[in-house]
Amino acid sequence: MAWQLSFYSAKVAAQVEAWPDGILASFARIAELMLEHGPDLGLPHTRAMGGGLFEVRAKGREGIGRAFFCTVTGQRIVILHAYIKKTEQTPARELEIARTRLREVKA
Repeated sequence: MAWQLSFYSAKVAAQVEAWPDGILASFARIAELMLEHGPDLGLPHTRAMGGGLFEVRAKGREGIGRAFFCTVTGQRIVILHAYIKKTEQTPARELEIARTRLREVKA
């Protein structure tokens, strides 16, 4: 069975779609790879954040986008939260939003 990708909500989908073209193109390429080979691509494309949370590492001329995701039963990848990265470290607030949604999705 092939992998499927969905978004936590329409708001999360809209956040990703609003990314600058270069970052969005990078995200689309990584998403295609995830659908084809599964979500565990490893660096530089994806990274495990612990506790079943992972991040997509999209990069374009305009900057860096991050999309947190998890996997659920039936080979589904759920994009939980997305943001444009402005600092070296992942902001705690962004991580907390993703972890809260992860608990909801896994409940």
